[in-house]
Amino acid sequence: MLNDGARQTLDSLATQLTGTEQRLKVVAYAAGQSNNASQARRLSLSRALAVRAYLIDKGIRSTRIDVQAMGAPENANGPADRVDLSLVSQ
Repeated sequence: MLNDGARQTLDSLATQLTGTEQRLKVVAYAAGQSNNASQARRLSLSRALAVRAYLIDKGIRSTRIDVQAMGAPENANGPADRVDLSLVSQ
């Protein structure tokens, strides 16, 4: 499900996280129709879990990755189909 660009970004992020105790927040969005919000939420959850699984395969502990599936974004602060990543200090 992840394209080459996403894998490269996640490889770099995994390297950055190695040797630290920082946490990662994964917030995923998916475009959807207003009459079927659950479909958008399921798709966004699938995206977030794909990112999480990839990072776990790279050696990042699952307990350091927080996942949120938001479904369709309510505002236009970026594309509707996306995954936002942010580092969280403890």
